[in-house]
Amino acid sequence: MVVVIPVAGISYLFIPHDQSGDPVRTVGYRVELDTARRAAPYAVAAPEGLGDDWRATSVSYKPKGEMGSVWHLGFLDPQTEYVAVEQSDGPARAFIDSVSQRAEKTGKTQRVGDATWQRYEGPKYNALVREERGVTTVVTGTASYERLGEMAGALKATKAAEGAQGR
Repeated sequence: MVVVIPVAGISYLFIPHDQSGDPVRTVGYRVELDTARRAAPYAVAAPEGLGDDWRATSVSYKPKGEMGSVWHLGFLDPQTEYVAVEQSDGPARAFIDSVSQRAEKTGKTQRVGDATWQRYEGPKYNALVREERGVTTVVTGTASYERLGEMAGALKATKAAEGAQGR
């Protein structure tokens, strides 16, 4: 003990402790996106053309669950606010409620490109929602409606066969 404690103390002093490091881990999502586009019964949406200051932090695809087949892609925007792309072919109301953390429809819309999105507002997340035949797309998170709209505008939805033709 007389030898171990001083060695441990000295080692602790000389091991770097980076308190300013960014604890958020960035993930690649190309493989999961390609897999989801092959498996999903709808055209899976992912952003194209966002700046390098948007960082993907989470990705998943769950086929045929309680909420239908669900695609999730989470990001931090340039101001480090959370923005997620969520899609499902399951019951729209339950899905929207779940992924938006119980945000409520405001009755307002937001035009993004050629599409009209419904605005939802909640205590934790806000959301832009688009219900189309066979799929509900939700862009949700802690970011402003402006940032949610930026993500919505960058989304390109394709199936695997369509995506393969463009490569």
